[in-house]
Amino acid sequence: MKPTIVTGAMAGLLLMSSAALAQSNTKPLAGFTEKASQTQLQNEARFDQLISADNIGKTIYEFSARPHHIGSAAGKAVAGKVAARFKEYGFTVNIETFQVLFPTPKVRELELTYPTKYKAVLKELAVKEDPSSSQEGQLPTYNAWGADGDVNGELVFVNYGLPSDYEQLEKLGIDVNGKIVIAKYGRSWRGIKPKIAQEHGAIGCIIYSDPKDDGYYQGEVYPKGAFKNEYGVQRGSVMDMVVYPGDPLTPNIASTENAPRLERSKAANLLKIPVLPISYHDAKPLLEALGGPVAPEDWRGALPITYHVGPGSAKVHLHVECEWKQTPCYDVIATMQGEAYPDEWVIRGNHHDAWVNGAADPVSGLAALLEEAKAIGQLVKQGWKPQRTLVYCAWDGEEPGLMGSTEWVEAHADELEQKAVIYINTDGNGRGFLQAGGSHALEPLMDDIAKAVIDPQTKVSVYERRKANDIIKASTLIARKDALAKRSLSLSALGSGSDYTSFLQHVGVPSLNLEFGGEDDGGEYHSIYDSYSNYVRFKDSGFLYGAALAQTAGRVALRMANAEILPFNFRTLYTTVNGYVTDLMSQVEQMREATNVENQILRGRAYKLAADPKTLSIAPKPKEELPYMDFSPLQNAMQDFDKVTRLAGDSLSRFLLTTNDHGPINKLLFQAEQQLMNPKGLPSRPWFKHTLYAPGFYTGYGVKTMPGIREAIEQRKWNQAQEQINLAADAIRQLADHLYLLAKLAG
Repeated sequence: MKPTIVTGAMAGLLLMSSAALAQSNTKPLAGFTEKASQTQLQNEARFDQLISADNIGKTIYEFSARPHHIGSAAGKAVAGKVAARFKEYGFTVNIETFQVLFPTPKVRELELTYPTKYKAVLKELAVKEDPSSSQEGQLPTYNAWGADGDVNGELVFVNYGLPSDYEQLEKLGIDVNGKIVIAKYGRSWRGIKPKIAQEHGAIGCIIYSDPKDDGYYQGEVYPKGAFKNEYGVQRGSVMDMVVYPGDPLTPNIASTENAPRLERSKAANLLKIPVLPISYHDAKPLLEALGGPVAPEDWRGALPITYHVGPGSAKVHLHVECEWKQTPCYDVIATMQGEAYPDEWVIRGNHHDAWVNGAADPVSGLAALLEEAKAIGQLVKQGWKPQRTLVYCAWDGEEPGLMGSTEWVEAHADELEQKAVIYINTDGNGRGFLQAGGSHALEPLMDDIAKAVIDPQTKVSVYERRKANDIIKASTLIARKDALAKRSLSLSALGSGSDYTSFLQHVGVPSLNLEFGGEDDGGEYHSIYDSYSNYVRFKDSGFLYGAALAQTAGRVALRMANAEILPFNFRTLYTTVNGYVTDLMSQVEQMREATNVENQILRGRAYKLAADPKTLSIAPKPKEELPYMDFSPLQNAMQDFDKVTRLAGDSLSRFLLTTNDHGPINKLLFQAEQQLMNPKGLPSRPWFKHTLYAPGFYTGYGVKTMPGIREAIEQRKWNQAQEQINLAADAIRQLADHLYLLAKLAG
């Protein structure tokens, strides 16, 4: 769809229409009395009118003007500019500085050495239509946290480099041990690809973007269109963040100047093999040289070649070396003290560092955050006061591994457990549909807000526009009927990949992650082409979805700051978790049935093979039968949780109307999420402590719900699965006891 260009005056009218919709809402807001609801809605209407799409565009232009990765002079300058903005808006500002490890490349070499010779370009080319693409100060194309290495070996194509792809290779009789693999970007977080390659014995990993995924197969390439041209490369971290994020040398403690540090070789989240990202211009000669079987149909990309798996005769030389040094990481922390509850914090964050210029990632989200802060400052000048303390944060070092937010959380963990009400995260933003994930006790709050904010393109609520998109994209008739019948917003569960990770999964702060997108596809991600020129043409040309993001995230901050009773709804959390438990039980039964069927087939083949003594030694062995899994502790805990969520909801409704001192109740409400934390953490990665949400060990950004149980089942670790069932049951029972105390206190 052609982007809508909207003038400043038109933008103001559109933003005011959101306020009109909010004022038409006669139902009291969750957590507010009827009188307080009217005051809150009036303040939100004023807030909307103070949001300027034009101003957001100017901020994107200013903050994406130069490359500004962590450790660069431009990066420090951006932190200073953000701090100055917050001070101008009336916030008290502090820049907290951590000293973190950050590798930058010294040597990057990739050559095809046989059967022909080709030396990879390893450089993105500037285009005249995009002035910033030719700037000095750009980080070269590389993957941070791959090991230093100089290796030679046969090349094997591993598709997307997922566990299932290696199963396919095994069926083809291909072993990557001692070889260098080449994998496509996509289908998983990039760091999973070298991790799995390393586990299978590979000595190096190359990652490229195939044009089928985000290049000419999808549309015109940059600068004519939005998609990746033949020289575009996706930089990015390959730190094993599912073990722990942040500075690899200081797990669980803040990376201050004098902090004790691990030896780099002992950091559990760092790879042992070299990794390098390349363009499809550089990938084509390598893939053309491969022999071996023709790749399975669903492995083939859009390059004009026959895709082979290898290894054949293709050999490559890969050499990567980095400079590993401690780098200052500048977190900008801006506070506006609450009038009634200064020790209850509503935290809002977006990172400010970029791989290069970063107009979309992260500046579009940062611009929305700064616009919220500006509007809040103006509200305060007009007489509005937050009842809780607002903490607005601009994180450094998110791109290499959530460095700034993780170190800050580790530095303030005890204080956050006592004071943090919510963490509201954004990252990049574009034109399209509201995407929201987070703690499921916040689902009704987000549903109400999504129905109050107006979509700038269609003039309906952002909820209605998202629902319409869900209906259209439903792949089956049943799914379409379900989408049509849906009456409320659902939050997705959070895995990892942005700065909410430490808040939610390490210390148990209720969290949200918000963005707009879906009509802003392209190939600029983490490349020199993520520029203002690109953004204004292909992402959000009128900056209206930046305004919509500011309205959405800002509303969450305003409501959580001034709610009389914090609007957590644990009934929705119960419904969500009950679905997870049911799904886990079904998964076990399906695995049991599949194993039985497969073993019957294998035994039948084995009997036939056994008839010939020569083939007896290769008779396949049946899979291990699934043992009995006792889910009763979890089922019993869920029964208690069911009862107490009904009781707590009724008690809170009465309490709101009959009592003025809500402080003790509110603290119990925002500390409820902490009851779901397991102090021992997940198996093999104790930094992640949440029993409901974690990034998957082999999915990276992708979430695994009830991860301790689910991953043990998937890996057929039955004793561990039973242990995790019991631990999750203990956490849910602990939450139920906590909510019972809350209900008793509320009367």
